Amino acid sequence: MAFQVLLNLFLAFLWMFLANNFSAFGFVIGYALGLIAMFAFRRGFKGRFYLGPVVALVLLFFRFLYELVVANIDVLKIILKPKLDIQPGIFAYETELDQPWQVTLLSMLITLTPGTLVVDISDDNKTLYIHALHMPEVDEAVASIRDSFEKAILEVSR
Repeated sequence: MAFQVLLNLFLAFLWMFLANNFSAFGFVIGYALGLIAMFAFRRGFKGRFYLGPVVALVLLFFRFLYELVVANIDVLKIILKPKLDIQPGIFAYETELDQPWQVTLLSMLITLTPGTLVVDISDDNKTLYIHALHMPEVDEAVASIRDSFEKAILEVSR
């Protein structure tokens, strides 16, 4: 994937020199033309075309922003109630992620979301122990993490 990025940058600079346009606009045009050319010849590369993981990473970022806003609203609703009606708890979350950076990213995304905190990670990096501020159903909390963050991280790394 790094080779593909460097090749695309090389094609962008090559376009700038051939078009004799050394502006940012010339670079963007060259980058776009290089991207189109590389997409046309994507079968010649060993791995997956590099734009797929980049798009998945952008989607992961926007998913995190969405979850952050929703979690902040949920915590605000809990705080503004006259009677504190919460069911806090700690649950074990079995993850399908196998790389250490994936588990670290997942635990950081969970911890950065208000109302949840990764308390501990097992020695084999397969189980995360998560504290939730309000957790009426454990299965619902597990499904929420699996369907949002873990699925997006797997899309980035595949």
